[in-house]
Amino acid sequence: MKKYKYLLFDVDGTLLDFDKAEQHALEYTFRHYDIPLTYEINQRYEEINKKLWKDFENGLIDKKTVVYSRFVLLFKEFNIPVDGIAFEDDYQKALGQGYFVLPHTIEVLSALYQKYPLYVVTNGVSQTQYSRLEGTDIKKYFQNIFVSEDIGHQKPSKEYFDYCFKNIDKIDLSKTLIIGDSLSSDIQGGINAGINTCWFNPNHLDKPEAMPINYEIHDLRELLQLL
Repeated sequence: MKKYKYLLFDVDGTLLDFDKAEQHALEYTFRHYDIPLTYEINQRYEEINKKLWKDFENGLIDKKTVVYSRFVLLFKEFNIPVDGIAFEDDYQKALGQGYFVLPHTIEVLSALYQKYPLYVVTNGVSQTQYSRLEGTDIKKYFQNIFVSEDIGHQKPSKEYFDYCFKNIDKIDLSKTLIIGDSLSSDIQGGINAGINTCWFNPNHLDKPEAMPINYEIHDLRELLQLL
C-alpha cells in the first residue's frame, strides 16, 4: 500500500446520508406548502434533479441554475401553482438540517484525523453543506472544507482541484488520496487532478473496466486497514 499524507473526502454518499436528508427535506417542505408528495412527483423530481446535476458536473450549467430550476420545472410539469424559487429556499433550509451520518463515519474520521490532515471536497450549496457538517459534529475533523459554490468550479473539473491544492500547505500530489462514492465526480475528479482514488462502493456496483481506480472499498472501516 502506497503511503499517503493527505486525504480528501467527499461528503454526500460517503460520510453523510444525503438520500435520507433529501427525502426528509422533501417531505417536510411539501407538507409545509400543503402539496401531496406522490410517488410520481417524487420520482420525477429525482430524474430532473439528477440530469441537472450531471449537466453541472459537465460544465453545461451553473449551480444556481440547478437549484433554482428543478422545482420550477417540476411544478410546471405537474401544473402545481407554487413558486418554485421560494420552495427551493425553504427546501434548502430543511436540507441543511439533515443530520444523518453514514455507518462508521465517526469511528473512521476520529481514527484518521490523528494521523492525517483531512479535507472535505464537495459539490453543493455552501450554507447547506456547512450546516450538515456542523450539525453532525464532523466538521472538527477537517483541516479545510472546499465547497464548489465557494470556489466557482466543481468536481470533477481540474480547476476545482487546482484551487484546493493551492490552499493546502505543501501538498504532495503523489501522497494524496481522494475517497468518494461518485465515479463521475470523485473518481473522475481524482483522475483529472492527477491523484490516487479510492472508490467507496457500499452497494457493490460493477466496477467500470475503462476507469483506472486505485482502490475500492465497501465499508468505510476498510480505510483503516488500507492506510
